[in-house]
Parts: sequence; C-alpha cells; structure tokens
Amino acid sequence: MTNPYILVLYYSRSGATLKVAQNIARGVEKVHGIEARLRTVPPVSTTCEAVDDTIPETGAPYVTLDDLQHCSGLALGSPTRFGNMAAPMKYFLDTTSGLWMSGALANKPACVFSSTSSMHGGQETTLISMMFPLLHHGMLITGLPYTEPTLSTTTTGGTPYGATHVAGPANDKPISADEKLLAKCLGERLAGIAMRLNDESI
Repeated sequence: MTNPYILVLYYSRSGATLKVAQNIARGVEKVHGIEARLRTVPPVSTTCEAVDDTIPETGAPYVTLDDLQHCSGLALGSPTRFGNMAAPMKYFLDTTSGLWMSGALANKPACVFSSTSSMHGGQETTLISMMFPLLHHGMLITGLPYTEPTLSTTTTGGTPYGATHVAGPANDKPISADEKLLAKCLGERLAGIAMRLNDESI
C-alpha cells in the first residue's frame, strides 16, 4: 500500500505556476505521514494532428486519472487566461466525469493556486474558476485564513482563495518571500486536513 499523498496538479507554460506548485509541495511534506506528488497536464493544440509525447521532456510527469482517484487531497494550479484557468487544465478536468459519477473525490480536501503577469490580472477569478469543478466533485475547498499574518501584509501575491504569484509582464519576477511562505502554508494546511480526515475515516 502506498503512502497517502497530496496530488499537486498544475499547468505552467513558462515556469511561474510551477514555482508556486513546488512551494505548496514543500508545505505538504512538512506534515508527517503524507507526501506530495507533483503532476502536470499536456498542452492542447488547435491542430488536430498534433500529438504530444507521452512523457514530457522536462518537469513533472503527466497526470493520470488514477493519480487523481487515489489522492488524499488535491492542490490544483493554473496560470490565468483572461481571468480563467488555462485550457489544458480545463481539458483534463473535462475528462474526469467517470470519477464524478463514482463519487471518488467526494469529501477529499482541495485547494487552488495561480500566477499572473500583473497584480490585478485575474488571480482571484482564476482561482474561483478552478473551484467550480472541484465543488461538483464534492471536494472540500480550503483556502488561506487570515490567521496567516503574511496574508494581511503581502505586497505581491497571496489571497484567501489560494496561493498566487505575480510573475510580471515579462515573466521575470522571482517568487517573493511572501508568496513562498503563503504557498507553503497552504500546502501544509491542506495536508494536515487530509491527514485528519483520513484518521476519522478509519
């Protein structure tokens, strides 16, 4: 039997959302008895003949429905696309109807995270757009409470809806100390809730 894990599932074209994912994973692994499993989704193409490699050249492996079905919790992340999640993430979520029909994800905790080029570039609406399918799956959405003092003082990313990163118009802003801290806090909180829920189900 494998250890319980949090699936940290993200899409990232230029690495900004990946940075948040990595810090969420570090937060998850602060909690004893659970691990982080980083996975990504392949890009989608308007060209019907385009076929992507089964395994990406770099970064995390592509997610499978089994990864999602057997997770103890989910951290879902995407860059913003006009205030919404990116198409590759939406495309993957649209393939999960079998899990919805079986109730495989019901009562599991989940959180969301994102990155944008500007401070007001749709962070919160993107986070909320990712919550909708998770709510349909019956997942328990967890955010960042204001008991995290950095949430009230950050001048970069970070929202009560989830962890965020402001990457800049040229995608050249490093992830800030506040953004790292809040992402780790979110990962640790999600993992702690997952472990408590697992204990209660025994």
